[in-house]
Amino acid sequence: MTYTTNAWNTGLTANIIIANTTGAAVNGWSLTFTLPSGQTITSGWNATYNPASGQVTARNLSYNAVIPANGSVTIGFQATHTGNTGRPTSFTLNGTTCTIA
Repeated sequence: MTYTTNAWNTGLTANIIIANTTGAAVNGWSLTFTLPSGQTITSGWNATYNPASGQVTARNLSYNAVIPANGSVTIGFQATHTGNTGRPTSFTLNGTTCTIA
């Protein structure tokens, strides 16, 4: 999994690539992470995000529910921040801890 940000004044965008490094497809996924204090999601793409701050769960949409074996899906969001533009410290996909590249 990779997580990159582009920050400015009081906003940022985050781009997340969820890579399936196994030999089996993942059918239906949810990615859970805790946003740093002061960050609030205002919009997102390729997933639903709930809630907008704190511990967030990103869930697949109908068109990207399957992550093929050795494939990936890209999601992202726009957020406001109060000075902390850091990334979440950990991510879990369907309850399994992700390795952050």
